[in-house]
Amino acid sequence: MKLEPLTNNENLELQNDIISKIQELINFKNLEPGDKLPSERMLSDKFGVSRTSVREAIHKLEFYGILMSKPQSGTFVADIGQIAMNGMMEDIRRLDEPDFKSLVETRILLELNAVTLAAKRRKNSDLKKMAHALEAYSEKVLNKEDAVQEDLLFHLTIAQASGNSTINRMMLIITPEIITNFEKHHVCPKDRSSRDLQEHQGIFQAIKEQDPEKAKELMKSHFSALYQYCYNID
Repeated sequence: MKLEPLTNNENLELQNDIISKIQELINFKNLEPGDKLPSERMLSDKFGVSRTSVREAIHKLEFYGILMSKPQSGTFVADIGQIAMNGMMEDIRRLDEPDFKSLVETRILLELNAVTLAAKRRKNSDLKKMAHALEAYSEKVLNKEDAVQEDLLFHLTIAQASGNSTINRMMLIITPEIITNFEKHHVCPKDRSSRDLQEHQGIFQAIKEQDPEKAKELMKSHFSALYQYCYNID
């Protein structure tokens, strides 16, 4: 029997259900700040859902500062009082999925700050990652292939180079939804790609030269042209 993929509404309902169960678990076991949650596998078995669904719910709670994951250690309750935590979880469950306009606006705000910081803080290792991502994007554009994912990968390397872990994490969180909407609405047709490539190259050069003002202006121009061309955003 073939399983049909969940719709956005069904996925949101599943996430909210898992978040509710995590909240019950924390309250039932009287977990305090710094206490460790069971592993994703154990939560998956306990809740009767996939590990992927558990991971998505945990990432959402991490984003709002309720949980925190430590590499090789696990997931822990953040330093939040029980009353505040329960209130925040209830608010999270009432949130709707962001519309694409909201994602676009958030991405622009994040990236204008990210590119400014990247131009100030970038390391040689960051430039190598950016150059590699730009090369992959260029190859797809020159071959007249779809390059949405390579495009966003380049922008993610800028977020990494900013040295701001919160900006980087927020970009990682919204990027999958952006990719889905780009593909759904056929954003950025191929006749726009050559111009985008030139703009990417200019942004990369400004970061390399550590010119934050130029980098920010180029990024602002890049977004202005891109979204005016692809969308009619009110």
